[in-house]
Amino acid sequence: MSYPLRDRIALVAALAGPFLAALVLVPFRTNLSNTNLALILVVVVVAVSANGNRFAGALTALSSAAWFDFFLTQPYQRFTIDDSKDIETAALLLAVGLAVSQLAARARRLQVITVTDAGHLARIHDTAQLVQATASPDAVVDQVRRQLVDVLQLRGCRFEYGSLLGRPPRLEQDGTVVVGRGRWDIDRFGWPEGEIELRAIGGGHYCGRFMLRPTPGVVPPLRARLVAVTLADHAGAALDTAGPVLDG
Repeated sequence: MSYPLRDRIALVAALAGPFLAALVLVPFRTNLSNTNLALILVVVVVAVSANGNRFAGALTALSSAAWFDFFLTQPYQRFTIDDSKDIETAALLLAVGLAVSQLAARARRLQVITVTDAGHLARIHDTAQLVQATASPDAVVDQVRRQLVDVLQLRGCRFEYGSLLGRPPRLEQDGTVVVGRGRWDIDRFGWPEGEIELRAIGGGHYCGRFMLRPTPGVVPPLRARLVAVTLADHAGAALDTAGPVLDG
């Protein structure tokens, strides 16, 4: 599995950040209480979690507790704590760090969902405007084809005019996938083998179909699949307005 550059940097920061922070705090360990030192390390956890993923945040919390023990509690330079209060502080540092990392990761995920939804809405809006503005259904079909590649992270996509041929797996209006007469659990098993059919329907008529070529290992969420269906409907509307269609 590949990770975005941002997440890879966060993993490096999760390992190095607490170590460096604890090292910087060594000259101050006799002047500051261990509680204050632990709070400073919590700030490091927050910083990494806010810019990384949940795993990076949890790793930062574990790393912070370990280096707090090693550098900032007696006996120094040993993974041993003699004072019961220091043990409590280390335990609280770990617990708070883990909790903060989960909250920060969740906040990042919600932000990504919001941005993604805004992008999907923009695609639907732009395509609807093109349907109204252009007299060429081919232009709409071509735009939708490109958008489907982007939204579903496909290897490729083509459009077929005319009658239905064969029985390829089909992406349905509710975002599910049908293979033969049965439902296919795409979230569990990924896309089925071969091209996937996404029909373009306009005015209750079959106007053609997009043939999707999925990228191996990539499973778009239900939200993206529903956007794809909506985009295909726009193409169907443009084709239906342009002239006669063939029923499948």
